[in-house]
Amino acid sequence: MRKMIRRTWDKTGIQTSLLGFGCMRFPTRPDGKIDEERAEKMLDEAIAAGVNYIDTAYPYHNGESEPFVGKVLAKYDRSSFYLATKLPLWAVNSLEDAKRIFAEQQERLRTDYFDFYLLHAVNREKWEAMKELGVVDYCAQLKAEGKIRNYGFSFHDSYEVFEEILRYRDWDFCQIQYNYMDTEEQAGDRGYALAESLGIPLVIMEPVKGGSLANFSEDINDRFRGIRPDQSIASWALRWVGSHPNVKVVLSGMSTEEQVHDNLKTFGQFEPLDEREKKAVEEIVTVLRSRVQNGCTGCRYCMPCPAGVNIPQNFAIWNRYHMYGTYEHVRRAWEVELKDEERANRCVKCGKCESLCPQKLSIREDLRRAQADLERAGR
Repeated sequence: MRKMIRRTWDKTGIQTSLLGFGCMRFPTRPDGKIDEERAEKMLDEAIAAGVNYIDTAYPYHNGESEPFVGKVLAKYDRSSFYLATKLPLWAVNSLEDAKRIFAEQQERLRTDYFDFYLLHAVNREKWEAMKELGVVDYCAQLKAEGKIRNYGFSFHDSYEVFEEILRYRDWDFCQIQYNYMDTEEQAGDRGYALAESLGIPLVIMEPVKGGSLANFSEDINDRFRGIRPDQSIASWALRWVGSHPNVKVVLSGMSTEEQVHDNLKTFGQFEPLDEREKKAVEEIVTVLRSRVQNGCTGCRYCMPCPAGVNIPQNFAIWNRYHMYGTYEHVRRAWEVELKDEERANRCVKCGKCESLCPQKLSIREDLRRAQADLERAGR
């Protein structure tokens, strides 16, 4: 295997492995706890292959990720890796909360400093709250004291909010969700371009969209394999993200040994997408999006439904099922996350939703079709 590719951070000169190990999806035992023996071997293998960016967070694995990662990394020279973790903003109601949690994280991860420290899952509401509580300035103070080497945030909101936050201060980096299907979601392409223009390096999460871009219907899989028969479907998503020069780390939450091996193969012999491959991805994205069954934008003008149906969620699941072509992409969303009382079959056909829909969708008929399609797929 070739040496792991690294990217240089222009302002500091540090070099991080383009592949980062995301510590939120370790293999687990039947009781839900981390399978520490397997997980440690996976981390060891990745580090031995040159992965030097390890990303965890306070809530991962119900709070078990940080202590486990701290224990594993304790056997390595502290200067041989870059450790990233995050401040759980939903648990911060005062400046004292932030100080307590930071100290707890230092103890759990057995370190005096963090190479990368993030405000976790920032949106407008949390951003305003953290400014008001003084947490944004407190973390800047921690950086001045050397307890944080690089200060940033991970983001989940609209592009407009992203731009406001990104321009607020001179961030060392930021972390966004980015993949070839989500170029217009959250920060998206515009966010990437803005960060690049401001000289703010990017760490990327969800490059494979939670696994959605690792497997498709066979016709789509065959299109990828026809170009690179020896490469996994997931490798295309990782290479697409890594082909962007301002991306310094691509995080992968690896949960199996096979995923570790495949990712090390992809980044150990990393090749950016060539023009033919970029065109192939664009064509596949067009095909996938053409399979959407209706034009629901999730605007929620139709809500609340008098009968309790979660109309946008039913349509999101239905459209995703048809887009990716496999029931496994939506099984959990349909069978677990959508409540029985929110299902499409609870529609009483009153028509109120259709009078409010800006897209003029045939909502009642589409709900009937969605229920039938997903019931059939589930069987």
